[in-house]
Amino acid sequence: MNKKSGKFNLNFIHNKILDSDQNSSQMRLFFLLLLLISSLAIAQLVRIHSADPSRLQQKIAHEIIRFHVIANSDSDEDQYLKYQIKDALVECLQPYLMDVHDVEEAQDILTDMLPYIQKVASQVIDKNGYNYLVTASISSTYFPMKVYGDYTFPPGRYEALQVRIGSAKGKNWWCVMFPPLCFVDETYSIVDEDGKEKLKYLLTEDEFDALKNNKVPIKIRFKLFDSIKKLFS
Repeated sequence: MNKKSGKFNLNFIHNKILDSDQNSSQMRLFFLLLLLISSLAIAQLVRIHSADPSRLQQKIAHEIIRFHVIANSDSDEDQYLKYQIKDALVECLQPYLMDVHDVEEAQDILTDMLPYIQKVASQVIDKNGYNYLVTASISSTYFPMKVYGDYTFPPGRYEALQVRIGSAKGKNWWCVMFPPLCFVDETYSIVDEDGKEKLKYLLTEDEFDALKNNKVPIKIRFKLFDSIKKLFS
């Protein structure tokens, strides 16, 4: 009786262990499939998200004007001159653009002021003892990704006020001329409330929100992959 009871108990325990292992394997398989499905779904969102900057850039490009200053060369002297010209132009253009709320009006103002812009740049060049020629134009120019405070402008072609100094073979400087984000605290890349309000005014709500830095989808995807690794460890 004791032997049978002991044998019955051993079989019962053995079956329980098998059932437990089987249930555990099924649960792990279920969660693995769930993680994989979620990962694929988020990977699709990331793929769509990665395509958004191109579409977003094209929409934003119709509403803003960039500012592009290209130095004569990469020498310390030419780079210093580039910043001197940039500062002078930002200071003289600020009063004309601060109260403008329409990109076409801003473009008309800058186009009319091209001779004056070129004159101001030439005066800075002469003051620093150089004889470089300088040109100012409104042209379509490629810009890399640029971050201003909480806002990231995607790379692509934008209409820009372009100032070319001498041979224009040096490193360049850029910002957003309209709305006037050039007039922010460059040390901390802070966009003030006026700049934010003008961006909101010019862009749709979705476009404005999309400018904000947001890498959550990628982070989630990596967390899912980490969970899958732990599942197999």
